[in-house]
Amino acid sequence: MFGLGIPEILLILVIIVLIFGATRLPQIGEGLGKGIKNFRGALKEPPEIDVTPSKESESKSDSPGPS
Repeated sequence: MFGLGIPEILLILVIIVLIFGATRLPQIGEGLGKGIKNFRGALKEPPEIDVTPSKESESKSDSPGPS
């Protein structure tokens, strides 16, 4: 995995625990999981079509045309 062995991964995990603390790690993991879930959901949803008229077309249709 990118040239990282078990000792390197353990060292990275120890540094992360020292920086954030053991109490905040579940919160960080939960937030990361929710973010990944939302990202995957956004990729699977079909794009929504915006059918609301723009302000320019509204102002053109409201103004009386030449008769």
